[in-house]
Amino acid sequence: MSSVSHFFYWASLVIIVYTYAGYGFIMALIAASRRKLVKPDNESGYHLPLTVVIPAFNEAPVIGAKIRNTLQLNYPRQLFQVLVITDGSTDGTDQIAAAFPQVTVMHDPIRKGKAAAINRAMTAVDSELVVLTDANTLIDPESLRLLSAHYRDEKVGGVSGEKKVVSSDASDLSSEGEGLYWKYESLLKKLDARAGTIVGAAGELFSFRAKLFEPLEEDTILDDFVLSLRICLKGYRVAYEPAASALETGSISIPEEEKRKIRICAGGFQAIKRMPGLFEFSKHPMLTFQYISHRVFRWTFAPVSLILILFTNVILVINDAGSWYRFTLVLQVIAYSAALAGWIGARNNRKLPLVYIPYYFLFMNWSVFTGFYRFLRKKQSGAWEKANRLTIPVN
Repeated sequence: MSSVSHFFYWASLVIIVYTYAGYGFIMALIAASRRKLVKPDNESGYHLPLTVVIPAFNEAPVIGAKIRNTLQLNYPRQLFQVLVITDGSTDGTDQIAAAFPQVTVMHDPIRKGKAAAINRAMTAVDSELVVLTDANTLIDPESLRLLSAHYRDEKVGGVSGEKKVVSSDASDLSSEGEGLYWKYESLLKKLDARAGTIVGAAGELFSFRAKLFEPLEEDTILDDFVLSLRICLKGYRVAYEPAASALETGSISIPEEEKRKIRICAGGFQAIKRMPGLFEFSKHPMLTFQYISHRVFRWTFAPVSLILILFTNVILVINDAGSWYRFTLVLQVIAYSAALAGWIGARNNRKLPLVYIPYYFLFMNWSVFTGFYRFLRKKQSGAWEKANRLTIPVN
């Protein structure tokens, strides 16, 4: 029993450290060893024709601000179109969008989900590039110009912008947790892009070559993730442009953020099942390495390892395996106690920064199990219920 406990303890520790620190360190070494990618010349005006596609389901409170923001972007007006698809909306989103003469609106009273809406929108696209962006985000004025500049490189099939999470309420905890996560994720994306390609784009602002689009299965949960990785499987890379940003507020509450995290985790398992080509190491070794390390480990092995390392640590301490195991068990007890305090604070909307970080970390990992259950039971459809977010601050 002791040897088995030792094995699972150390295996779990290695997986956890590798997933959240080791992979980033390895990617930093790989990025440093490779010739730095030529930075796109953003000043010479490489402007390809593009269509901004905005899927909007019941977004009446924000769609007007979103369209005004989009029309004011610094890009030759004759080279970009705006297409708003409002399928299933019952709150007048389509009517608000139709009030803007520069915008094309597609509306179907039947709601089939975001993936189906994107498929339908793509039938109306005749431009070289497509920019997908969420209705509840505001885009930085220079973003389209910055995204387009990357397409000078024929090997670039898509470009992801940067998601920035802000709060309209300084005490909002879900925004704080989501913001910390995206800072960490942005660092990994920079390293991934330097090494070759990012593995998963931000749906808040993602551009791609229209010719590379493949219709999505209508029950697809993570449309942006699947779109970007299918582009990679075609032999193209997806670049990252952190200066092209989309501003979004965090979920309005912890339960709303939990809803979002569970959906993402369910979508992760769906993507693993539907894109087996990403595991073909002999065809694209770097992409497979990045995908497994950055995504698959985080959605599968790491959450299970957190449970195993606690369970085996207790067994090893009971069997007096040594001072190291007593030390790590104390660390785990402190971490879980802090997470419990963070959970209590979050439920009471109290800001406790030091304990909120371990709480949010465990909260993300727990969502994996709920998401896996939803995936197995097919309880997460493509027409998912969106998480309620705070109001976008508009100056």
